[in-house]
Amino acid sequence: MDLILLFKAAIMGLVEGVTEFLPISSTGHLILTGQLLDFWTPEKRDMFSVAVQIGAIAAVIYQYWNKLWGALIGAVTGDEQGRRLSINLIVATIPIMAVGLTFGETVKSYLFNAITVAVALIIGGFIILWAERRQHKTVSHEVEQLTFKQAALIGLIQCFALVPGTSRSGSTIIGSLFLGVSRKAAAEFSFFLGIPVLMGAGLLDMYKMRHDLHIEDMEILGAGIIVAFISALLVIRALIRYVSKHDFSVFAYYRIVFGLFILVTWWTGWVNW
Repeated sequence: MDLILLFKAAIMGLVEGVTEFLPISSTGHLILTGQLLDFWTPEKRDMFSVAVQIGAIAAVIYQYWNKLWGALIGAVTGDEQGRRLSINLIVATIPIMAVGLTFGETVKSYLFNAITVAVALIIGGFIILWAERRQHKTVSHEVEQLTFKQAALIGLIQCFALVPGTSRSGSTIIGSLFLGVSRKAAAEFSFFLGIPVLMGAGLLDMYKMRHDLHIEDMEILGAGIIVAFISALLVIRALIRYVSKHDFSVFAYYRIVFGLFILVTWWTGWVNW
């Protein structure tokens, strides 16, 4: 067992768990961290960055099991709130599944680099500030109250998250705010949307590379997934408490500063991104 590689996998898992549900781009942070750590081979690093998201999604399922199970049962029994949430999740998932399966590999080939991440971080930061400074009119206070139209539009907005640095959670949360969804409901709907999208993408990438994976590789993946689960669970609980009293501006400032830092270090050659 390569203990150094295992330690790097744990760091990558921690980065995934901390950043997945914050509007700061987990993919962008994983790309940068993987390059800095010289983690694994480029092909396995890309697969790991997607597969480790399974741990973060498992944290959502664990934290919201009762609500998710209620939605599933409601879709079968006809409970109005459960049925609405189930249909909304399906409607919002279709666009990114279609776009991802069509253009996903092209995006990975051309846009998975530090400069794309930096530019997307900065642009996204200014969009968050714009969203938070406009007048809010909340029409959906709970996640079960979202309309089919809101869900469909959020699903379309989520497609922007294919660009690394944009942030899937950031695009869906901020898009939800523009559509009149409360911060708490926006965050929860973003959590739930990640289940089919990230779980599916992670399993698909592992399946594609199944012939290149060895038993020791599964230990590396397992370490990252476990750390991602634990750290994501803590972040989910903290974020829900945070948004009940604060807005998302702090994440916008972080994105802008971090994006500028990447560009400056790249331009000056201080860091070989």
